[in-house]
Amino acid sequence: MSSETENSSESTIVEAQTPTKAETNLPKFEKDLADKITQKFGEKTQIAFIKENRIRVNVKREDIKEVAKFIRDELNFDHAESVAGVDYPEDKEIEVVYHLGSYTDPSLSKQILALATRAPREDEANPGNDTTRVPSLRDVFYSVEFHERECFEMLGVYFEGHPDNRRLLLPEDWADIPPLRKDFKIKGR
Repeated sequence: MSSETENSSESTIVEAQTPTKAETNLPKFEKDLADKITQKFGEKTQIAFIKENRIRVNVKREDIKEVAKFIRDELNFDHAESVAGVDYPEDKEIEVVYHLGSYTDPSLSKQILALATRAPREDEANPGNDTTRVPSLRDVFYSVEFHERECFEMLGVYFEGHPDNRRLLLPEDWADIPPLRKDFKIKGR
């Protein structure tokens, strides 16, 4: 009976070590990059997806700067190609997504790493004076300077530590809610 127990435990161990079909189909280069992030940060990060030339990493807003520095310094992603925002009024959150790339590392020339975080969304938007705030990555990636300003203006996300959180595209006297929020209504239509 003890030999049966040993055999069944051995087969369990073998089954646990066998990668799932989804894991074996992941691109190796991208999986290795994602693994480095999860090894360093563990539960602070969540790998949302791994595809050829694409990785998405979700982090809490209080951890985004630390993760971004690691991605820049250790993984060689040296610039932000864009910053996007998504309004989720049903979740009462606004998501900020940094699309990171590399000019200096040829092995990363086609890679885009999406680093995403979420901030609470106020029902009554008051940009800069409410809780819709995210730490700025301007000191990590200089190229986010205007992207963060646009996200501040269009979605109402205030970037803490950004040296110039002021309007970029809208008039200074804009008095309505940020125009890319889903509850924005064009007057007269």
